[in-house]
Amino acid sequence: MDRDRGSRPDRNGGDRGGFRGGRDHGDRGGIKPNYFLPKPVKVGDVVEVTIEAEASKGDGIAKKDGFVIFVKDAKQGDIVKAKITDVRARYALAQIAEAGESSAPAEDAASEESSEEESEESSEEEA
Repeated sequence: MDRDRGSRPDRNGGDRGGFRGGRDHGDRGGIKPNYFLPKPVKVGDVVEVTIEAEASKGDGIAKKDGFVIFVKDAKQGDIVKAKITDVRARYALAQIAEAGESSAPAEDAASEESSEEESEESSEEEA
């Protein structure tokens, strides 16, 4: 059973007419205009950002003016100064230039408890 492939309509309802892609290049989506707008960062910039989430590969995800920045080795909740290493069409890559605050209360609480225990032990030894 042979099919007549040349006259079968594509997914968008149009006739392929020999164009293999079958895409309709009209005003239904395509590349968004913000793809071509100037980026809020450039290579070498150091920006202070809050890490909003973590990517699947472990990098932190931050945003500056809606533009996504992947920060290597940053964790969710960190506030860091990130140095931009690469700018792509829809995102930028960065490395931590200077670590700021961390909103990980478990780590902070553990370090405070250990310092309190050490001070209690030293005061007991003096008495």
